[in-house]
Amino acid sequence: MASTILEQITRKKPVDRLVADTSGAGDGHGHLGRSITLFQLIMFGVGATIGTGIFFVLSEQVPVAGPAVVLSFIIAAVAAGLSALCYAEMSSMIPVSGSSYSYAYATLGEGIAFFVAACLVLEYGISAAAVAVGWAEYVEKLLFNITGIVLPGWMIKGPITVVDGDHPFAMAFFAEGSGLINLPAVILVMLCCILLLRGAKESARANAIMVVIKLAVLALFIVIAGSAFNSANFTPFFNESGFGGVQAAAASIFFTFVGLDAVSTAGEEVVNPRRNLPIAIISALVIVTGFYVLVALAALGVQPADAFDGQEAGLATILQNLTGAAWPANLLAAGAVISIFSVTLIVLYGQSRILFAVSRDGLLPSIFHKVDPRSMTPVACTIIVAVFVSLIAAFVPSGLLWDLTSMGTLTAFTVVSAGVLILRYTQPDMPRGYRVPFGPVLPVLSIVACLYLIFKLSWMVYAITGVWVAIAALVYFGYSARNSRLERPEGLGEAAE
Repeated sequence: MASTILEQITRKKPVDRLVADTSGAGDGHGHLGRSITLFQLIMFGVGATIGTGIFFVLSEQVPVAGPAVVLSFIIAAVAAGLSALCYAEMSSMIPVSGSSYSYAYATLGEGIAFFVAACLVLEYGISAAAVAVGWAEYVEKLLFNITGIVLPGWMIKGPITVVDGDHPFAMAFFAEGSGLINLPAVILVMLCCILLLRGAKESARANAIMVVIKLAVLALFIVIAGSAFNSANFTPFFNESGFGGVQAAAASIFFTFVGLDAVSTAGEEVVNPRRNLPIAIISALVIVTGFYVLVALAALGVQPADAFDGQEAGLATILQNLTGAAWPANLLAAGAVISIFSVTLIVLYGQSRILFAVSRDGLLPSIFHKVDPRSMTPVACTIIVAVFVSLIAAFVPSGLLWDLTSMGTLTAFTVVSAGVLILRYTQPDMPRGYRVPFGPVLPVLSIVACLYLIFKLSWMVYAITGVWVAIAALVYFGYSARNSRLERPEGLGEAAE
């Protein structure tokens, strides 16, 4: 007998069934192999986070908050830290690929879980595209500095440009200064796709190498810029927007902490996940926050805040202006190219694993969870994700993308924090590799912090998110609810009462 709409929306998938699916339990469900070590997992978190917030978001957010953008990074880090503790507990209980989607399925019901999955798909897809667009700027600068070659404008910018208007999403098509396609961004996405198709182990190893290189390059920037630090650049500390600018910048910067969610998407491919997932999430947060604040301080210490507005390849340009020599800027630009490659790699990885988990539950077509027996990766899903992201990166400028990513990240973090509270009440004796300290206080604070930042996003973000959610609702009620594993006779016993 078919379930009612209310039953479909509220039915839950027990935690033991979610975990059992990682072993391929059931009839023909795809499963992944465990090959990622603790160090590689920490580098996943660092690799998916450092790069976006440092290499080009400063140019976007310093004009919003002025030198006080340092506070914006700290506010975003505190909110992310509270959520990271909740992620640590949830991932130690439910070490699967679906991240906050799977956590919501176990605690809040199928309907909300699908909504969360839709937000995650938007978050990861937009984030990867935005990062790829920024990568093209550094490639262009590096190529010019080394060879003197200037790439033609038609191949380094898409046809859409952001223009001054009544709202931050005012656009023009084929305006002066625009191009036809951002070809470097497309190439980056396809290179990441090729690497991911080789397998999670190979991708994790390559990412770890790239992350070590990027941290070394950022450390070099901190040392060189720190030698010319000028405290006068921090006066006045707040710009004309005051603390409101700090809040707005913090809400946008929050998307850079998407790497914490990306760590949990690897839950099904990690060795000893109940131990390693919590350690990796918290370790990545500490490393990321430290580098964010130090690099922001160093950059603002050598360049006035008003010089950041519209600056491309910002950190490399700062070093070149500071030293008067090309090699430090070239080294930093090369480090940025490597760094942003690793960000795109892990974000694409995370999106493919979320779609994999949703498909395995029957909520999307089975093509998304078919696994290649040799590489143990969802090949078709990875290719579909890469094509989707490359199309966005090819034609849409990064100025339209940042805040949309923050909405998805904040939604995911809120759901995870709520899930911790629910499972503490419904399954208090369930084994946990980590427990959030101070009972329900920190999860509640995490929810409050995330909602606070959500309210600081622009109205256009709400509008676009609303349209996306409406599309997701059509997919859910038109396909997913009827094809859910919990809708089938053999799956009815899985639904929580």
